[in-house]
Amino acid sequence: MPAAPLAHADALRSAMAQRILIIDGAMGTLLQHHQLTEQDVRGQCFAEHPRELRGNHDLLSLTQPDLISDIHRAYCRAGADIICTNSFNANVISQSDYGLQEQVCEMNTQSAQLARAVADEFSQREPQRQRFVAGVLGPTNRTASLSPDVEDAAARNVDFDSLCAAYSQAAAALAEGGADLFLVETVFDTLNAKAALFALLEYREASGRNWPIIVSMAITDNSGRTLSGQTIEACWHSLRHAELLAVGLNCSLGGQQLKPHIESLSRCADTAVSIHPNAGLPNAFGGYDESPEQSATILGEIAAAGHVNMVGGCCGTTPEHIAAIAVAVTEHPPRRWRNHPPPYCRLSGLEPMLIKPSGGSFVNIGERGNVTGSAHFAELIRAEDYSGALTVVREQVEAGAQIIDINMDDGMLDSAAIMTHFLRLIATEPAICRVPVMIDSSRWEVIECGLACVQGKSIVNSISLK
Repeated sequence: MPAAPLAHADALRSAMAQRILIIDGAMGTLLQHHQLTEQDVRGQCFAEHPRELRGNHDLLSLTQPDLISDIHRAYCRAGADIICTNSFNANVISQSDYGLQEQVCEMNTQSAQLARAVADEFSQREPQRQRFVAGVLGPTNRTASLSPDVEDAAARNVDFDSLCAAYSQAAAALAEGGADLFLVETVFDTLNAKAALFALLEYREASGRNWPIIVSMAITDNSGRTLSGQTIEACWHSLRHAELLAVGLNCSLGGQQLKPHIESLSRCADTAVSIHPNAGLPNAFGGYDESPEQSATILGEIAAAGHVNMVGGCCGTTPEHIAAIAVAVTEHPPRRWRNHPPPYCRLSGLEPMLIKPSGGSFVNIGERGNVTGSAHFAELIRAEDYSGALTVVREQVEAGAQIIDINMDDGMLDSAAIMTHFLRLIATEPAICRVPVMIDSSRWEVIECGLACVQGKSIVNSISLK
């Protein structure tokens, strides 16, 4: 299978050590400027497709490849070091809305090939400044941590395994097309991102190649939380096991609003940090008014403060924005970080938990959510009184439990199904899921089911290893 040589990854890391790298800007913004018609999007190949396709920008890699290549070239001319594949929604979950699941592999491979050709073109033209291709994996249009049904808090329209399968398929196709690294971006649900990382780590192992991975989170407002409720530091605790090339923030807000949050991420992350924000906040018509000079000033200030290793643009940004940003950060050195931070226990629910070996490290674990340790809780679970069972767990947190232990091991129960159901209910209860979960079982399949439901960094307890 053709893939980017390992030398590209080494060159990327070398460039990161020398300067702040530039990520390209918005693809969708430039595509919208062209005011493409339904027929433009369909092209000849999909002229008879039974569903409307306008707005499916990923399909344009197949039907309008020259347009996509021209956008990549515009960003390279503006100074981008990393160009992102046109594959944000090129996965079977998102493409099911258009009935184009069968075209997902072709979309990703072609998107990577188009970006690869442009990156190589500019690398050959300017050999002193190699260009890199980031294979983009978007968040999909579904969330594994939140219910789509107001009547059923445990309902989900996607699960961990389905997300893993979708990401695995997309990643393999991006690699085949020549991506140098993977960019898991606009993360609004950390559980979705964990599924992406699980798929990518499996792909790393299967391919025998240490593909660089960047994860970029999206926060919903000035509170600094993702859509699924996690703080930035809690999200980092959930993802840092993947040995990421970089972690960052994108989309969400403008650079000015992201300033305090990128500073928070810079303080806790023991890897490179990236930021590619929108061109300010959207106006009343959904457009973006922040000028290239304004964006450049803000990102220049963030770079001068020593918080970032990569900068770029998201919604509303153009090649003019990227050119101005590239100039603004040129004089500033890249952020430095501690490669070997103290080996503390880092856990998370919606909020982070750091357990240090000294200074009052006693941890209070609430163990009443355990069918083997609490007769009352067991009765509630057997009676399917989940509201009452949630009350038991909530009262423990309110009483000071810093971690909640959940155990459903009982010969009369379908432990895996009940563990899944109960943890999904907990995920919708901010008063409970703000603290880490201890998944407690002597059965491996129950532990796996539990881990597939939790977006935070959990503890696994009671493995017998028999």
